[in-house]
Order: sequence, then structure tokens, then C-alpha cells
Amino acid sequence: MSMVAASVDAVSLVARVVAETEAHHTELPMPAFMFGVVAAVIFAILGFVMFSYRDVANRQPHSSNAAARPGGSDPHGHDATASGH
Repeated sequence: MSMVAASVDAVSLVARVVAETEAHHTELPMPAFMFGVVAAVIFAILGFVMFSYRDVANRQPHSSNAAARPGGSDPHGHDATASGH
């Protein structure tokens, strides 16, 4: 078999595969723009969930029982009576 004949066989094989691929066209389950809409809605819902956790740390009481004890604690919550080790 010559190079030209092998080349023609390869081209016909590629053409046959492409033709069969086109015959098995699958439809999308919804219009293409709806995929973007669904993604935007999911992103907005997740953004709302994340926004709902805004400022949660500041809702906790700032005083504790440790601050009421003699010796108390410093403003950062460390016990002032503990050793430095």
C-alpha cells in the first residue's frame, strides 16, 4: 500500500467517524441560556447564606466570668494570673 492510499483510507475513516458522530446528536435538557440562569440563582443563594453569617462574632457577649474574677483577664481574653510559660 502506498502513502497516498493510506492517506485516503485515514481521511475516509475520519469522515466516517464525523458523520456517525453527527447522527447521534443529543439535545440539551433545557435551552443553553438557562444553564447560566441556574448558575446565577445558585450563586445568589450561596451569597445570601454567606451574608447571613455576617457579624456573627460580634453578637457574642464581650464580658465573661473570667473578667469578673480577681485578677481578671486582659482585653484579649488571656488570664492575667497565668505564668508566662
